[in-house]
Amino acid sequence: MSPLPATVRVSAIAFALALALALGNPALAHEGATGSAPLGFEERLGSTAALDASFTGEDGVSLRFGDLVDRPVLLNFVYYRCKNECNGLLVGIAQALHGVDADPDSAYRVVTVSVDETEVPADALPKKAIALASVEKPFPPSAWRFLVGSHASIDALADSVGFSYAKNGADFDHPLGLVVLSPRGKIVRYMNGADFLPVDVSMSLLEASSGLVRPTIAKLLRFCMSYNPQSRQFGFNVLRVSGIVITILVGGFVLYLVLSGTRRRRRTQGR
Repeated sequence: MSPLPATVRVSAIAFALALALALGNPALAHEGATGSAPLGFEERLGSTAALDASFTGEDGVSLRFGDLVDRPVLLNFVYYRCKNECNGLLVGIAQALHGVDADPDSAYRVVTVSVDETEVPADALPKKAIALASVEKPFPPSAWRFLVGSHASIDALADSVGFSYAKNGADFDHPLGLVVLSPRGKIVRYMNGADFLPVDVSMSLLEASSGLVRPTIAKLLRFCMSYNPQSRQFGFNVLRVSGIVITILVGGFVLYLVLSGTRRRRRTQGR
Protein backbone atom coordinates (compact mmCIF):
# COMPACT_ATOMS: atom_id res chain seq x y z
CA MET A 1 0.00 0.00 0.00
CA SER A 2 1.50 3.35 -1.06
CA PRO A 3 1.97 6.08 1.57
CA LEU A 4 -0.57 8.85 1.78
CA PRO A 5 0.22 12.03 -0.17
CA ALA A 6 1.77 14.91 1.79
CA THR A 7 -1.42 16.97 1.50
CA VAL A 8 -3.42 14.21 3.16
CA ARG A 9 -0.90 13.82 5.98
CA VAL A 10 -0.82 17.58 6.63
CA SER A 11 -4.63 17.79 6.62
CA ALA A 12 -4.95 14.88 9.05
CA ILE A 13 -2.35 16.31 11.44
CA ALA A 14 -3.93 19.76 11.41
CA PHE A 15 -7.36 18.27 12.05
CA ALA A 16 -6.08 16.16 14.95
CA LEU A 17 -4.39 19.16 16.54
CA ALA A 18 -7.54 21.25 16.24
CA LEU A 19 -9.61 18.53 17.88
CA ALA A 20 -7.06 18.08 20.68
CA LEU A 21 -7.11 21.80 21.42
CA ALA A 22 -10.89 21.80 21.50
CA LEU A 23 -11.01 19.00 24.05
CA GLY A 24 -8.12 20.21 26.19
CA ASN A 25 -8.47 20.82 29.89
CA PRO A 26 -9.77 24.39 30.30
CA ALA A 27 -8.75 24.89 33.92
CA LEU A 28 -5.20 23.81 34.56
CA ALA A 29 -3.67 27.25 35.03
CA HIS A 30 -4.70 30.09 37.23
CA GLU A 31 -4.50 33.78 36.44
CA GLY A 32 -1.30 35.12 34.92
CA ALA A 33 0.41 31.78 34.48
CA THR A 34 3.95 32.24 33.22
CA GLY A 35 4.51 28.67 32.10
CA SER A 36 7.73 28.51 34.13
CA ALA A 37 6.37 25.79 36.42
CA PRO A 38 4.12 22.84 35.67
CA LEU A 39 0.70 23.51 37.16
CA GLY A 40 -2.03 20.99 37.74
CA PHE A 41 -2.90 17.94 39.77
CA GLU A 42 -0.53 15.00 39.77
CA GLU A 43 -3.13 12.41 40.63
CA ARG A 44 -2.22 10.24 43.60
CA LEU A 45 -5.34 8.14 43.89
CA GLY A 46 -5.23 5.79 46.85
CA SER A 47 -2.56 7.83 48.68
CA THR A 48 -3.23 9.55 52.00
CA ALA A 49 -3.28 13.32 52.51
CA ALA A 50 -0.94 14.92 55.06
CA LEU A 51 -3.22 14.57 58.08
CA ASP A 52 -0.59 15.88 60.53
CA ALA A 53 -0.16 19.24 58.76
CA SER A 54 -0.93 22.11 61.16
CA PHE A 55 -3.26 24.98 60.25
CA THR A 56 -5.35 27.72 61.79
CA GLY A 57 -9.06 27.93 61.10
CA GLU A 58 -11.01 31.03 60.17
CA ASP A 59 -12.03 31.14 63.86
CA GLY A 60 -8.38 31.53 64.94
CA VAL A 61 -8.16 28.07 66.49
CA SER A 62 -5.14 25.90 65.62
CA LEU A 63 -5.79 22.38 64.42
CA ARG A 64 -4.41 19.42 62.50
CA PHE A 65 -5.78 18.91 59.04
CA GLY A 66 -6.67 15.39 60.15
CA ASP A 67 -8.99 16.82 62.82
CA LEU A 68 -11.36 17.83 60.00
CA VAL A 69 -11.19 14.50 58.19
CA ASP A 70 -13.83 12.66 60.19
CA ARG A 71 -16.10 12.27 57.15
CA PRO A 72 -15.68 12.58 53.37
CA VAL A 73 -13.91 15.84 52.56
CA LEU A 74 -13.99 18.09 49.48
CA LEU A 75 -10.54 19.69 49.65
CA ASN A 76 -9.68 22.75 47.58
CA PHE A 77 -6.91 25.35 47.42
CA VAL A 78 -7.23 29.09 46.80
CA TYR A 79 -5.75 32.30 48.16
CA TYR A 80 -8.10 34.71 49.83
CA ARG A 81 -6.83 37.94 48.24
CA CYS A 82 -7.65 36.57 44.79
CA LYS A 83 -10.44 38.48 43.04
CA ASN A 84 -11.03 36.25 40.05
CA GLU A 85 -10.69 32.49 39.59
CA CYS A 86 -10.60 31.65 43.30
CA ASN A 87 -13.98 33.30 43.78
CA GLY A 88 -15.22 31.38 40.76
CA LEU A 89 -14.08 28.10 42.29
CA LEU A 90 -15.75 28.82 45.64
CA VAL A 91 -19.00 29.85 43.95
CA GLY A 92 -18.81 26.79 41.70
CA ILE A 93 -18.49 24.54 44.75
CA ALA A 94 -21.37 26.34 46.47
CA GLN A 95 -23.62 26.01 43.42
CA ALA A 96 -22.95 22.28 43.29
CA LEU A 97 -23.65 21.93 47.02
CA HIS A 98 -27.03 23.58 46.48
CA GLY A 99 -28.08 20.44 44.59
CA VAL A 100 -26.50 17.92 46.99
CA ASP A 101 -29.04 16.30 49.31
CA ALA A 102 -26.56 14.76 51.75
CA ASP A 103 -26.45 16.35 55.21
CA PRO A 104 -23.19 18.32 55.61
CA ASP A 105 -23.49 18.07 59.39
CA SER A 106 -22.60 14.40 59.16
CA ALA A 107 -22.16 13.23 55.55
CA TYR A 108 -19.31 15.47 54.34
CA ARG A 109 -17.18 18.54 54.95
CA VAL A 110 -15.65 21.14 52.63
CA VAL A 111 -12.14 22.38 53.47
CA THR A 112 -10.60 25.38 51.71
CA VAL A 113 -6.88 26.00 52.23
CA SER A 114 -5.00 29.19 51.36
CA VAL A 115 -1.71 28.74 49.50
CA ASP A 116 -0.54 32.17 50.73
CA GLU A 117 1.39 31.77 53.97
CA THR A 118 1.01 35.50 54.76
CA GLU A 119 -2.77 35.31 55.03
CA VAL A 120 -4.47 35.18 58.42
CA PRO A 121 -7.90 34.09 59.69
CA ALA A 122 -9.29 37.60 59.13
CA ASP A 123 -8.57 37.15 55.39
CA ALA A 124 -10.55 33.91 55.34
CA LEU A 125 -13.73 35.21 56.95
CA PRO A 126 -15.02 37.28 53.98
CA LYS A 127 -14.45 34.34 51.61
CA LYS A 128 -16.35 32.06 53.95
CA ALA A 129 -19.26 34.49 54.04
CA ILE A 130 -19.35 34.61 50.21
CA ALA A 131 -19.18 30.82 49.95
CA LEU A 132 -21.95 30.14 52.46
CA ALA A 133 -24.21 32.78 50.89
CA SER A 134 -23.62 31.26 47.44
CA VAL A 135 -25.00 27.89 48.54
CA GLU A 136 -28.39 29.64 48.74
CA LYS A 137 -29.79 27.28 51.31
CA PRO A 138 -29.07 26.72 55.01
CA PHE A 139 -25.55 25.35 55.35
CA PRO A 140 -23.81 24.81 58.71
CA PRO A 141 -20.67 27.00 59.00
CA SER A 142 -18.81 24.15 60.69
CA ALA A 143 -19.20 22.06 57.53
CA TRP A 144 -17.11 24.46 55.39
CA ARG A 145 -13.81 25.38 56.99
CA PHE A 146 -11.28 27.92 55.72
CA LEU A 147 -7.66 27.41 56.76
CA VAL A 148 -4.40 29.35 56.79
CA GLY A 149 -1.00 27.95 57.60
CA SER A 150 2.76 28.13 57.34
CA HIS A 151 4.61 27.54 54.09
CA ALA A 152 5.74 24.14 55.39
CA SER A 153 2.21 23.03 56.25
CA ILE A 154 0.74 24.27 52.98
CA ASP A 155 3.47 22.53 50.99
CA ALA A 156 3.08 19.30 52.97
CA LEU A 157 -0.65 19.10 52.29
CA ALA A 158 -0.39 20.27 48.67
CA ASP A 159 2.39 17.81 47.87
CA SER A 160 0.56 14.93 49.51
CA VAL A 161 -2.42 15.37 47.17
CA GLY A 162 -0.35 16.24 44.07
CA PHE A 163 -1.36 19.92 43.95
CA SER A 164 1.19 22.18 42.20
CA TYR A 165 1.23 25.96 42.63
CA ALA A 166 3.69 28.78 42.12
CA LYS A 167 4.04 32.37 43.32
CA ASN A 168 3.70 34.85 40.47
CA GLY A 169 4.55 38.34 41.70
CA ALA A 170 1.97 39.24 44.31
CA ASP A 171 -0.34 36.46 43.12
CA PHE A 172 -0.26 32.69 42.73
CA ASP A 173 -0.67 30.39 39.76
CA HIS A 174 -2.45 27.14 40.54
CA PRO A 175 -5.00 24.68 39.16
CA LEU A 176 -8.68 24.74 39.97
CA GLY A 177 -10.48 21.70 41.26
CA LEU A 178 -11.48 19.46 44.13
CA VAL A 179 -9.66 16.60 45.81
CA VAL A 180 -12.12 14.14 47.33
CA LEU A 181 -10.92 12.38 50.48
CA SER A 182 -12.32 9.44 52.40
CA PRO A 183 -12.94 9.67 56.18
CA ARG A 184 -9.45 8.24 56.63
CA GLY A 185 -7.84 10.82 54.39
CA LYS A 186 -7.39 8.59 51.35
CA ILE A 187 -7.54 10.35 47.97
CA VAL A 188 -10.46 8.78 46.12
CA ARG A 189 -11.14 11.22 43.26
CA TYR A 190 -10.11 14.47 41.57
CA MET A 191 -12.65 16.83 40.05
CA ASN A 192 -11.00 19.39 37.76
CA GLY A 193 -12.28 22.84 36.93
CA ALA A 194 -14.43 25.38 38.74
CA ASP A 195 -17.92 24.06 38.02
CA PHE A 196 -19.26 20.73 39.18
CA LEU A 197 -22.32 18.60 38.56
CA PRO A 198 -24.24 18.11 41.83
CA VAL A 199 -24.82 14.47 40.88
CA ASP A 200 -21.04 13.96 40.47
CA VAL A 201 -20.35 15.58 43.84
CA SER A 202 -23.02 13.41 45.47
CA MET A 203 -21.60 10.27 43.86
CA SER A 204 -18.06 11.21 44.88
CA LEU A 205 -19.12 11.67 48.50
CA LEU A 206 -20.94 8.35 48.49
CA GLU A 207 -17.88 6.59 47.08
CA ALA A 208 -15.57 8.41 49.49
CA SER A 209 -17.62 7.24 52.47
CA SER A 210 -16.66 3.67 51.59
CA GLY A 211 -13.13 4.54 50.44
CA LEU A 212 -13.86 3.59 46.83
CA VAL A 213 -11.24 5.07 44.48
CA ARG A 214 -12.51 6.38 41.14
CA PRO A 215 -10.69 7.96 38.16
CA THR A 216 -11.08 11.63 37.34
CA ILE A 217 -14.36 12.57 35.64
CA ALA A 218 -13.92 12.27 31.88
CA LYS A 219 -12.86 15.52 30.23
CA LEU A 220 -15.11 14.81 27.26
CA LEU A 221 -18.17 14.60 29.53
CA ARG A 222 -17.30 17.90 31.21
CA PHE A 223 -16.64 19.47 27.82
CA CYS A 224 -20.15 18.54 26.67
CA MET A 225 -21.86 20.12 29.69
CA SER A 226 -22.35 23.78 30.65
CA TYR A 227 -23.83 25.50 33.69
CA ASN A 228 -26.86 27.80 33.48
CA PRO A 229 -26.68 30.28 36.40
CA GLN A 230 -30.36 31.24 36.00
CA SER A 231 -31.74 27.71 36.28
CA ARG A 232 -28.83 26.55 38.50
CA GLN A 233 -28.59 23.39 36.38
CA PHE A 234 -26.11 21.75 34.03
CA GLY A 235 -27.21 20.88 30.55
CA PHE A 236 -25.94 19.52 27.29
CA ASN A 237 -24.02 22.26 25.44
CA VAL A 238 -25.53 21.88 21.97
CA LEU A 239 -23.50 24.66 20.34
CA ARG A 240 -20.18 23.41 21.63
CA VAL A 241 -20.78 19.79 20.73
CA SER A 242 -22.36 20.58 17.36
CA GLY A 243 -19.31 22.71 16.56
CA ILE A 244 -17.06 19.72 17.17
CA VAL A 245 -19.32 17.45 15.13
CA ILE A 246 -19.31 19.94 12.24
CA THR A 247 -15.52 20.20 12.46
CA ILE A 248 -15.23 16.41 12.28
CA LEU A 249 -17.61 16.22 9.33
CA VAL A 250 -15.85 19.01 7.44
CA GLY A 251 -12.46 17.43 8.15
CA GLY A 252 -13.72 14.06 6.93
CA PHE A 253 -15.18 15.63 3.80
CA VAL A 254 -11.88 17.40 3.04
CA LEU A 255 -10.01 14.13 3.44
CA TYR A 256 -12.54 12.41 1.17
CA LEU A 257 -12.04 15.05 -1.53
CA VAL A 258 -8.27 14.83 -1.29
CA LEU A 259 -8.28 11.03 -1.43
CA SER A 260 -10.80 10.97 -4.30
CA GLY A 261 -8.71 13.44 -6.29
CA THR A 262 -5.59 11.36 -5.67
CA ARG A 263 -7.33 8.19 -6.91
CA ARG A 264 -8.60 9.94 -10.02
CA ARG A 265 -5.13 11.22 -10.84
CA ARG A 266 -3.69 7.73 -10.43
CA ARG A 267 -6.33 6.24 -12.71
CA THR A 268 -5.64 8.93 -15.31
CA GLN A 269 -1.90 8.33 -15.12
CA GLY A 270 -2.49 4.58 -15.43
CA ARG A 271 -4.51 4.99 -18.58
